[in-house]
Amino acid sequence: MFITQIWHLFLDLLFPPRCVNCQSLGSWLCQPCLSQIKFTPRSVCRQCGLTTSLTEAICSHCQHSPLQNLNGLRTATYFENSPIRSAIHALKYYNHQAVVNILSQMLVEAYQRYELSADVIIPVPLHPTRLNERGFNQSELLAKGLSRQLKLPFDTTSLQRTRATVAQVELNPQQRRENVQGAFNCTNKTLIGQHILLIDDVCTTSSTLEACALALKQAQAATVWGLTLARPQHPHHN
Repeated sequence: MFITQIWHLFLDLLFPPRCVNCQSLGSWLCQPCLSQIKFTPRSVCRQCGLTTSLTEAICSHCQHSPLQNLNGLRTATYFENSPIRSAIHALKYYNHQAVVNILSQMLVEAYQRYELSADVIIPVPLHPTRLNERGFNQSELLAKGLSRQLKLPFDTTSLQRTRATVAQVELNPQQRRENVQGAFNCTNKTLIGQHILLIDDVCTTSSTLEACALALKQAQAATVWGLTLARPQHPHHN
């Protein structure tokens, strides 16, 4: 442990930390940029986790189109005009794993803010082909940091992406649902009756999380809640 600390100090001297958003020296996410991140409030829709009025437990969208497989969905931050976008991109596209501890701490705070409870933490998996291309799964790194801080079991083998899918970013909501339909599978009998916390870095329409939750429910998980690092505050549902 001591040798590891010395090594990190040595690396910091050679390559001083630079903020992934503004490039200022001193930390991987500086205090001014951190203060610009919009964290989600305590009062959110009981289902989808988006901001709703204090008198409205379930938002109007969920009243008409409730989540199909997830028991609920929560997020730590909102994307709009936020340095969180730079932090996620640094991790996801440039393997900048130095930000993992900061980002997983945001997930811890959201877990506590919404009084979530889970038996096991499972990250949204990548298809083996995509994993080989990228070399890592950013959602797995975040989930691992969360499980370590919460001291909860961490499972990366039970849920599998069995069909390669195209990137969701350019697809509309209907195309996203079709793209991930039947893409996940879970055959682990140890999840029967378990309360699952499903982790992903970003949520836009919840299609991927819903497809994962369906596979976990088919494996007889008791409940599946989604927790993501960031999502749009006002997503386009249609």
